[in-house]
Amino acid sequence: MEDAKVVEAKDGAISVASAFAGYQEAVQDRDHIFITKAVEEAYKGVECGDGGPFGAVVVCKDEVVASCHNMVLKHTDPTAHAEVTAIREACKKLNQIELAECEIYASCEPCPMCFGAIHLSRIKRLVYGAKAEAAIAIGFDDFIADALRGTGVYQKSNLEIKKADGNGAIIAEQVFEKTKEKFTMY
Repeated sequence: MEDAKVVEAKDGAISVASAFAGYQEAVQDRDHIFITKAVEEAYKGVECGDGGPFGAVVVCKDEVVASCHNMVLKHTDPTAHAEVTAIREACKKLNQIELAECEIYASCEPCPMCFGAIHLSRIKRLVYGAKAEAAIAIGFDDFIADALRGTGVYQKSNLEIKKADGNGAIIAEQVFEKTKEKFTMY
């Protein structure tokens, strides 16, 4: 790579930026191709009535592994967001639970659940199109942007959260101790 510049971030991550004139343009064109596919999925999902206007594409080595849209209404499943559905499909196709060599393109800024799924699957890069406010503006829960950004101002849920105590807590904690040898990968 000509005139490569190594850049170290505060978290210790290292990236290589090329001085090659067409590099940034090539990356933008590539991103545009895959974000367009995610947007096409969003339209497809709305047209067939499967769910909201959200699409996602998982890409590995410039090949589309999974291309999905929101399936919440079709499956009567509040977790069937485009990103989660695409991650599930990519994991099945690649027969692995870590997608460290993959990228995900989402038509909209992911909600906290989808961001969590992206993080847990170890996807190395996320590119999204619309800001969460675009979804909020047409009636999707306003907690999405607040929760994503950690502000939590407009929480509509009345969910009570309580940690179990007594024997409930003890037996729940024991499952981790008793099965730790089977999950050395974590």
